[in-house]
Amino acid sequence: MIGARAVAKLLGAGFLAVLLASCGNIGGGPAADRSQRLDGYTPEQIYERAEYEMSRGRTNDAAYYFSEIERLYPYSSWAKRALIMQAFAYHRGQSYEESRAAAQRFIDFYPTDEDAAYAQYLLALSYYDQIDEVGRDQGLTFQALQALRTVIEVYPDSEYATSAILKFDLAFDHLAAKEMEVGRYYLSRDHYTAAINRFRSVVEDYQTTTHTPEALHRLVESYLSLGLVNEAQTAGAILGYNYQSTQWYEDSYKLLTARGLKARDMGNNWLSQIYRQSIKGEWL
Repeated sequence: MIGARAVAKLLGAGFLAVLLASCGNIGGGPAADRSQRLDGYTPEQIYERAEYEMSRGRTNDAAYYFSEIERLYPYSSWAKRALIMQAFAYHRGQSYEESRAAAQRFIDFYPTDEDAAYAQYLLALSYYDQIDEVGRDQGLTFQALQALRTVIEVYPDSEYATSAILKFDLAFDHLAAKEMEVGRYYLSRDHYTAAINRFRSVVEDYQTTTHTPEALHRLVESYLSLGLVNEAQTAGAILGYNYQSTQWYEDSYKLLTARGLKARDMGNNWLSQIYRQSIKGEWL
């Protein structure tokens, strides 16, 4: 199996010395290599040169050689090995679109191969590794979630499933963080209705994330500012029932008691439904 074990082998001790000898006949450098024809070389020789370039950190050059194997020997076992390594090389070089394209080709050509799980994982990573900043395009996050879900559901017994689950949770949390960021922006400018819509999204759609307690507190703030005390009290009740030990509950409690209010279920609104579900253990 190529996967992580092959990468470790690729970068193992002594590998560079071997490749210096075996690759000496294929050009003297990247520019020369790409200008000469590789038709006269065996797929193994070209593969070794690609590995050599990987060991030197020249990921784009490595990907080029791997792609040449795919072009020159499309029906060989070397082509299959080179294609998965091409996806890896592009990903290592942060050429994410190219990595996705190579990984997707592997999945399309070899859907039942043992390395299909690794190809799907690389495809997911090519999205996931671009969502480290909250301000980035959230479309990438949705695509990462979809690709990670495929790893989890289609390859549950693979060595990549556990990592995919962890990254899925982090990506999901990332979406909630974006909603909170926008909600706080609206709240700071007294656009309470717009802020409530964002915080409500976190409570309803991202309730398992780390941002739910703050979202409930911000709802208390927003509803009190609008004079909607029933909603504010109910949001405080949910916060107290599920997250009483947090600072967010303490802050909401102070806001409510300063107005002579209590954190309790009041009225018949969307928060009241969530509160009743909480009591029944259907909402966490």
